[in-house]
Amino acid sequence: MFNEEVRLYLALNEIKDLGSVLVKRLITKFNSAENIFSATIEELAEIDGIGIQRAKRIKEFNKWNEIDRIINLCEKRQIKIYSLNDEEYPKYLKEIYDPPVVLFCKGEIKPEDHFGLAIVGSRKLSEYGRRVTEQLASQIAQCGITIVSGLARGIDSVAHKSAISNGSRTIAVLGSGVLNIYPPENRLLAEKIIHNGAILSEFYPEEGPKKENFPRRNRIISGMSIGTVVTEASINSGALITASFALEQGREVFAVPGNINSKNSEGTNYLIQKGAKLVTKVEDILDEIMHFIPSLKKQYKTETVELDSEERDIFNILDELLTTDEIVLRTGISITKVLEILLRLEIKGLITKIEGKYTRRI
Repeated sequence: MFNEEVRLYLALNEIKDLGSVLVKRLITKFNSAENIFSATIEELAEIDGIGIQRAKRIKEFNKWNEIDRIINLCEKRQIKIYSLNDEEYPKYLKEIYDPPVVLFCKGEIKPEDHFGLAIVGSRKLSEYGRRVTEQLASQIAQCGITIVSGLARGIDSVAHKSAISNGSRTIAVLGSGVLNIYPPENRLLAEKIIHNGAILSEFYPEEGPKKENFPRRNRIISGMSIGTVVTEASINSGALITASFALEQGREVFAVPGNINSKNSEGTNYLIQKGAKLVTKVEDILDEIMHFIPSLKKQYKTETVELDSEERDIFNILDELLTTDEIVLRTGISITKVLEILLRLEIKGLITKIEGKYTRRI
């Protein structure tokens, strides 16, 4: 199933103190893993950052039993291994400073997945965050764009589910091995993703979820995507790490504004302050990424809904769940008139009612 080149890439990945940056330099110089192992110590040592000691480690590598164990496991469990030189390896991920030497994959990477869009955010999402993510992810999916995320609880899970429910592809990048799904409650979702895209990891298939793995996986999420959308995030959210990687990698960063009194919106509001593209509708994203995707399909539905001044006054304050009494207090409009306007806004599909309270759909 796997050729010798994949075996040699796995060996490079295993060598102490080599790392993805130096492997990328070696590949740039020697063009293949086979040529790297065939080179002399002197030829290897000439590469910036390699030196004599690392060159010796390459030439003296002897952990072939471990490499063959990994290969046999992958063959048995139908796990693909993509190396830096493979066509299936994500196109934009190859361009980052430190691309993974190998990627383990359950599912399939298709050509359209090379132009994916990352959607990430808080694990502890609010109702507002859920609705915004569902709407944006669904509209993006309807355009035929692959949605990339991290299979985490909260926003990530909503993004993956929205892609699948709209018949689109989605890719999950893990902070564990592809045989060790985390969080465990997302195992069923992972199976659905495998049949509608792929789950990817740079970690060995059986590796568990380690704390230090997740920032590393975030660089892959942003690196394989043409842009990163943060729909809801606290100031300490890992989604901000993903956004930071995206900026370092020269990719677009988008953020959805939120309530200034909500902890869950501190991160997105901060990103907007720092220059992220503010998103209030899907077109804000599509207009920026359209030149990256020549075949972009505009299949999303857009309608211009006219609102009178009182309808707009009420609509504008419904970025959080409010009772009718709270709406009356904030707007100064009579209760009778508020109820009438709320009904009109519901009919227009602009607001929804949840447990006796009203809020915008987006």
